[in-house]
Amino acid sequence: MSTITIALSDDHLQKLQEMAIHFQVAPEELVRVSIEELLARPEEEFRKALEYVLRKNAELYRRLA
Repeated sequence: MSTITIALSDDHLQKLQEMAIHFQVAPEELVRVSIEELLARPEEEFRKALEYVLRKNAELYRRLA
């Protein structure tokens, strides 16, 4: 696993710490989970769009086959 360092404004750091307290996790853990979610989201959105298109056009694809 690699480590990354980022600069945050004092306001953002305070909000991050408040959110971490609310969720009862360390600020670092909250950031890590948020990044994992962000990185997974585009793949999930693509999958949903693909499923929608395939479902919507299923009859057309069947006829063309």
